[in-house]
Amino acid sequence: MRILLIISLLILACSACDNTRLYEKNTDFKKRYWVVTDTPSFDFEIQDTASKYNLYMTLRNESDYPNSNIYFTFYLNDSTGSTLEKNLTAEFLFDKKTGRPLGSSGLGYIYEHKFPLLESYTFQHPGIYAIRYEQFMRTDTLRGVVSVGLRVEKVNTK
Repeated sequence: MRILLIISLLILACSACDNTRLYEKNTDFKKRYWVVTDTPSFDFEIQDTASKYNLYMTLRNESDYPNSNIYFTFYLNDSTGSTLEKNLTAEFLFDKKTGRPLGSSGLGYIYEHKFPLLESYTFQHPGIYAIRYEQFMRTDTLRGVVSVGLRVEKVNTK
């Protein structure tokens, strides 16, 4: 029990040092698969329109994910529901030649990836924005996906 408390405090201390992160949230898939009808959405607020931002999709997958890559579409909408950006993206989760999992692993057989969606992006107006994901694979049920998320960082201009 004491070890869990120490580990939790270390994680909390390390995450407190992350001063570029504006927003970060994940949606877990309880049964560890992403059904095509599941379209996770993340709402975040932008107040400073003079700054630039990097937006990343975070994805966690199991090592027995059945494909080497993933296709997904992301939509960036403003508070009126207007689509500002839309892009079909393909990312590799495993090395093309060796088949070894890419990403970082802190939980043994689960790997975490951080895929850039928009880099040095400028928002025109302050307000609430939303990112929504749709998986775009050939199978309706994509097993081995543990969670997807969004990370918004302010670009450090120092």
